[in-house]
Amino acid sequence: MSETLVSPSVLERARLSRDSRFDGRFFVGVKTTGIYCRPICPVRLPRSENVLFFPSAAAAQQDGYRPCLRCRPEVAPGSPAWRGTSAVVSRGLRLISEGAMDCGNTDKLAICLGVSGRHLRRLFQQHLGASPAAVARTRRIHFAKQLLDQTNLSMAEIAFSSGFGSLRRFNSTIRELYGRSPSHLRSPMQGRHTNLDEGLSLRVPYRSPLDWGTLLGFLSPRAIPGVEHVDLALGTYARTIELEGVAGRIEVQDRKESSCLQLTIVHPLTAAIQLIVERTRNLFDLFADPHEIGALLGRSSILRESVERLPGLRLPGAWDPFEMTVRAILGQQITVAAATTLAGRIVDRLGRKLATNGHLTHLFPPPAVLARASSQNLGMPAARADTIQALARAIVENKLDFRAAPEEVRRQLGSIRGIGPWTVEYVGMRVLGDPDAFPSTDLGVIKAIRKITSTSADAALLAEQWRPWRAYAVMHLWHSLTQ
Repeated sequence: MSETLVSPSVLERARLSRDSRFDGRFFVGVKTTGIYCRPICPVRLPRSENVLFFPSAAAAQQDGYRPCLRCRPEVAPGSPAWRGTSAVVSRGLRLISEGAMDCGNTDKLAICLGVSGRHLRRLFQQHLGASPAAVARTRRIHFAKQLLDQTNLSMAEIAFSSGFGSLRRFNSTIRELYGRSPSHLRSPMQGRHTNLDEGLSLRVPYRSPLDWGTLLGFLSPRAIPGVEHVDLALGTYARTIELEGVAGRIEVQDRKESSCLQLTIVHPLTAAIQLIVERTRNLFDLFADPHEIGALLGRSSILRESVERLPGLRLPGAWDPFEMTVRAILGQQITVAAATTLAGRIVDRLGRKLATNGHLTHLFPPPAVLARASSQNLGMPAARADTIQALARAIVENKLDFRAAPEEVRRQLGSIRGIGPWTVEYVGMRVLGDPDAFPSTDLGVIKAIRKITSTSADAALLAEQWRPWRAYAVMHLWHSLTQ
């Protein structure tokens, strides 16, 4: 077993008490049965000498253990460790979640990450207890099991949605791991959609608490007209999406009692389902561990009250990196409402119109469209339009790659005229998912600190005590201004 963030004695106490705070942070292998479980598994507890602890499900499966059919490890909330205590591991996991190894191998993934295959395997073993190939395999199996349990898609659709290269490979893998065929694992379906054009509903687990109301309250005024819609009364978020040139939409609601989001996908390509789920997780920051974050930030006299009031505060991510970066540029030195209006103007003039009469009427224009558009057609001051078009050209010309290392993305962004430190850090928060990004010059951050401390203390200096969760501190500071 690889290194763990906590001692075995702590893990044992968490197992014996079925502590939900540790769900997904480690897994328990039972030597006498060859099965691995979540620490909250309701079955009779095995004796201590008969268990092993694993930092990831992939590590347990790599060691020959089978998933428990009772506690279903595939629906455990994502482990914060999978965000990566190593920047390379974190980026590798992100690429794997986007299907980078479905048709490739570890050495090709290593090239994308700028390291050797041997070094990448060593890092994965150190942080996750499993190889990149084992992590990718577990990801495919878990998602396939989730689709078997929650949908009545055909076996072929499930196989290809999960990243298996063939139905035969899917069947053999499931039989090998579970000891039974996929059809014998399938839950009986009652009244669920079979047509992806009508909507496929999936449960996406998270680690409680999650402050859904505050999350929607942040996204609502920033929702791009025609592309996004937030209904605060119904508690829903919806948006248009485009994958592989095909348009669709998603709608998301909270199911607090089950600690999951209910995700409805309307998109005809089954191969896109897993990517849609992963992007949804990133958009709503479902990998976060609010207990760990709150424990550190709650020690700060500046943030303590907000942490106690909003224990489930999340860091909203981005569905599309380019779209969010454009939104960040529009938000430079103007109000949220004004930036939203400008974003809606871009969509109305240049976005692809969809055949719908509802709130979701357009797709956000891709970089190629904005790169060749007339700057006058963007409907904003020339300097800002020039920056957006420079951003679009950088992507089209492969001078900006959001899949690169975070520090490289920051460098590439900073080289674009009109993009300064505030925009780079905002993109770090929303696009790169950097929990330690900190826009120290943000007027809201400065105003909140002055409001709470009644001093003109330097924001960057104060923020040192909030590492490595400074981005979450920013969210707390912004929300304090609305109280």
